[in-house]
Amino acid sequence: MRILIAAAGSRGDVAPYTGLGARLRRSGHDVALATTEHFAPLVRDAGLEFRALPADPRGRGGAPGRRELMRTAAAFVTDLGQGFADAAADGADLLLLTTTTAPLGWHLTEATGTPSLGVYLQPTAPTGDFPPVVTGTRSLGRPVNRAAGRLALRMADRVFAQGVAELRRRLGLPPLAASAMRSRRERERWPVLYGFSTALVPRPADWRPGLEVVGTWWPHHDPTAPLPADLEDFLRAGPRPVLIGFGSMAAGDGERLSELAVRALRRAGLRGILQSGSAGLAADGDDVLTLGDVPHAPLFPRLAAVVHHAGAGTTAAALRAGIPSVPVPVTADQPFWARRLTELGAAPAPIPYRSLTAERLADALTRVVKQSAYTRAAAAGARHMASEDGAARVARAIERSALPRSV
Repeated sequence: MRILIAAAGSRGDVAPYTGLGARLRRSGHDVALATTEHFAPLVRDAGLEFRALPADPRGRGGAPGRRELMRTAAAFVTDLGQGFADAAADGADLLLLTTTTAPLGWHLTEATGTPSLGVYLQPTAPTGDFPPVVTGTRSLGRPVNRAAGRLALRMADRVFAQGVAELRRRLGLPPLAASAMRSRRERERWPVLYGFSTALVPRPADWRPGLEVVGTWWPHHDPTAPLPADLEDFLRAGPRPVLIGFGSMAAGDGERLSELAVRALRRAGLRGILQSGSAGLAADGDDVLTLGDVPHAPLFPRLAAVVHHAGAGTTAAALRAGIPSVPVPVTADQPFWARRLTELGAAPAPIPYRSLTAERLADALTRVVKQSAYTRAAAAGARHMASEDGAARVARAIERSALPRSV
């Protein structure tokens, strides 16, 4: 089968699909991953065909406001729809659609009759169990949580409205609102597989049939590749260090964050690794190492703890490694994942990015490293995750299911 996965966003929105695609390729499928040019090396390293999508302007600043996020997202979606149509023009027997690409992909499936399946990284369907992941709010009770979840989807449809209208014109389809297409897919019980662990989010009992939590899709990496020599030397030179990194977040704030991180580490008496990321973290010293991109899987089990922005991928990687986290959420779904770690006992209360100080970070690091309860909770989460194989679940679903074609 020719399978096209379409993913847009930051590295954390794309990298999990390299692992999923590699697993499907091992099952005998021809797999292409459509994403931005920046991630072409990740795609090709996984042995997948690369197809280009427009770049996403979101997530590059420190902590953009919700109104600014909505404005830039709406503009991006219009470009994304046209790029998606171009990527799909090379053909596919099955479309795997993400949270960002599904509201556009549904219209491509209508035009072409190609079957599709949702492969989401966040629990987007309304539920009474928790409020929408993008709101960052605490639970307000089951009825209000569900109502807020429906409102969040309506807001998303507003973001997609112009892009959907232009895409349907290009495809020669009659006008149809983004919300109307979403309702149609819900009535059809369009299948969605969620790529996160039930250790973090058990499947809500009030979800409709067709929505399943299958386990995390881990980014592809070569398990035989050694860690960089300077990193290996640093790891062997003393006690387990703490890694501090903010992924694709906090661009332009690197100098302040670097100074803050080093002060916190030294206040807590810990060795540290600063992962540069979009912020450009950097520091010198015998007790601190600056690091670029390194796969989480071989590194995290050798750490004492991870300070991170609580993106879905880093959250899962820290838990799989059985090490505690200090979550510093910046925006979007990050407060949600940060709270899940706290509720599991694998992290202290999140420190909001805007409230981060060296003193607060040092205090949190001291607690997670010295109080064994955090490590025990993380180890329990790791044992749970070891029993899951999210990519294999997707492969089995594709192989045994007669996936619905658009009508």
